Amino acid sequence: MRQIVFIILVLTTPFLALSQNVVLVTKEEVVAKAIENNNSIKISKQDIFSAKGDFNQTNAILLPNISISHTAIATTNPLMAFGSKLNQGILTANDFNPTLLNNPSQIENYATTIEVQQPLINLDGLYQRKAAKAKLKATTLLSERTEDYIVLEVEKAYMQLQLAYRAVNVLEKALEAAMENNTLAKNSFEQGYLQRADVLAMEVRVTEVKNNLQSAKSNVENASDYLSFLMDDNGGGILQPLDSLSISTNSLKKEYVVLEERLDVKAMEHGTDAYAKMYKADKMAFLPRLNAFGSYELYDDEIFKADASGYLFGAQLRWDIFQGSKRIGKAQKSKAEYEKSKLQYKQYVSQSNLELNKAKRQLLDYKNKLELTKLAVNQSKESLRIRTNRFKEGLEKTSDLLLTETQYAQKQLEYYQTVFEHNYAQAYLEFLMK
Repeated sequence: MRQIVFIILVLTTPFLALSQNVVLVTKEEVVAKAIENNNSIKISKQDIFSAKGDFNQTNAILLPNISISHTAIATTNPLMAFGSKLNQGILTANDFNPTLLNNPSQIENYATTIEVQQPLINLDGLYQRKAAKAKLKATTLLSERTEDYIVLEVEKAYMQLQLAYRAVNVLEKALEAAMENNTLAKNSFEQGYLQRADVLAMEVRVTEVKNNLQSAKSNVENASDYLSFLMDDNGGGILQPLDSLSISTNSLKKEYVVLEERLDVKAMEHGTDAYAKMYKADKMAFLPRLNAFGSYELYDDEIFKADASGYLFGAQLRWDIFQGSKRIGKAQKSKAEYEKSKLQYKQYVSQSNLELNKAKRQLLDYKNKLELTKLAVNQSKESLRIRTNRFKEGLEKTSDLLLTETQYAQKQLEYYQTVFEHNYAQAYLEFLMK
């Protein structure tokens, strides 16, 4: 049994190693891959194609409808038989014999018909076309905004990966320091300067840091997997940023402050316009429609021949006076949807403005927090240095050293967390102002 387990481990080890290979990446690379491969962006582009298809369907109110049909019949129906001979141009005087008119022999008729229908005046269709065009504009803008959002999400995921590696680095150094202090405690215990409880406390600290380090490494893999998901990359490697997490110094562009010109807000505006056009279209449905029509017909008593032909053309003015309450209800519904879209647009602009102001204040808060956490790191580092030196001389309690050591690691992690929050707040604010 042990031999089988050993063979399995030998065979699977290379694959495990391959699955953990490290892939170095830059933010520019992951952003470019996400724009090219991200499924949310691809889905939004398909929405554009769908809206474009809806718009192209409205060409029917401008372009003719042309159809060709070929019909074959065999009949002894008196009226159909007489009409078929008439269409074929083969009537004779003998065909007017009452006996033959009432009891005709079977006749075959083959007709090829070319029909053309051309809308002339269709006001509700024109407004439906305008509504479809507004919807297409809104969908296009939303697709562009989706791409901006995915870029923001990729930047956030990239910064989270940087933060995860920073946490691993901090905990590795903390583990190294804890192991050194543990060794020092054991030596002091052997010399009779410390009690067994102090040594155990040091060992507990080492175990605790090891557990935290393992969790931090798992966070690296989680952040890497999420970044790969955003890029739709199933390479299986562990991503590692070429640059480490540091304070972003990008300056915000003041020309992006106009909220009403933002892509998602413009999309909402076009969406409201589409509802307005649909409401007008439903009101125009009460008006008459004018359409032209024409047909060219070929007849014969043999298939795919045309010894006789004729044409027909004309125009129809149609006015549906009353269709129950169908059009009235439809107009009421479209009016309610239009009013609702106006309220949603107003609410969205107000909410976006609220979110923008909140993001501005949040960025200022993180700038202040950066200074405080940086100061706390320096203070805890100096405190740890002093207590470590005193501990080596036997002048410091083990519990105090452990507390200071833990505090220094926590302050470092808190500082890098604040750097991440500051950078993301800045990127998010730029996204809201773009």
